[in-house]
Amino acid sequence: MPSTAAGEPIPIETSHEDMIHDAQLDYYGKRLATCWSDRTVKVFDVVGGEAQRSTGHTLKGHTGPVWQVAWAHPKFGQILASCSYDGKVFIWKEQQGQGASPGGWTKIKEHTLHKASVNSVSWAPHELGAILACASSETIDHDGNWDAAVFEGHAIGCNAVSWAPAVQPGSLIVPQPSNTVPGQQPTAVQSVKRFASAGCDNLVKIWGFREETQAWVPEEVLEGHTDWVRDVAWAPNIGLPRSYIATASQDKTVLIWTKDSPTSPWVKTALDPSASSVSPTGGASAPAGKFPDVVWRVSWSLAGNILAVSCGDGKVTLWKENLKGVWECVSDMTS
Repeated sequence: MPSTAAGEPIPIETSHEDMIHDAQLDYYGKRLATCWSDRTVKVFDVVGGEAQRSTGHTLKGHTGPVWQVAWAHPKFGQILASCSYDGKVFIWKEQQGQGASPGGWTKIKEHTLHKASVNSVSWAPHELGAILACASSETIDHDGNWDAAVFEGHAIGCNAVSWAPAVQPGSLIVPQPSNTVPGQQPTAVQSVKRFASAGCDNLVKIWGFREETQAWVPEEVLEGHTDWVRDVAWAPNIGLPRSYIATASQDKTVLIWTKDSPTSPWVKTALDPSASSVSPTGGASAPAGKFPDVVWRVSWSLAGNILAVSCGDGKVTLWKENLKGVWECVSDMTS
């Protein structure tokens, strides 16, 4: 592979035979998983920022295009989930070789409860356990310890799901009880089971788990888009009071939803490519607050302060909130 200058994109030859739908690095950035319309998933080792084709593995089993892949936290092992148009979700696990027997990837679970395309999969924060949320063109389900809870989330279908951080917003600055007995472990901070879903009904819904009824209930509905919501991403949070959710839509907009405290309402702000000092439109004319094409994917950095936006015009733009609370485009990359 030809060398590239620092900061430039590195092309990766994957030998897939059709359109790429998703590519995900694992927790340590050492493995790259890709999925395509050719019904396969491929896993590559990443060395020096480049994927090694010689160590790639091809995972077969789906009978339709594979839309998305998701890595579980490494505390559960090398586990990968994939979802497909065939209505199935597969859980794959890498088995270590023993003796002369080489290791490889094995399908350890086949989830077939859905009757329509499964469009998105997302692992819960590791503090909550090995829980996988799946969004399909008919329902939402969460699969914890291989027991599934299925419910209708959006009337027409669900396109994406994203888990909230497991820590309570504001827990980092809330004084902790000081009545801990010396030598005794302090009381653990209560975890939160909550996620957001993006639907074909133009809505984003926030769901919370109720321990007393063992059921998922809708907590809030975010209205702001005028067409299908293609993706939703809940920003990582270490316990600060403010929460962020980013949503991308068929209406060519990206909305940032902000909640200043657990009791505050969600406030939406539209990203405006036309007002940015680094123009992501490349000269293309687009109305204020609109991107040049459909926005397909949004993704937060690990620190939760930079948002990547993938647009149908082939560009990825990076956005950051300045000290005045205005979101600015700080970089753009063309495929």
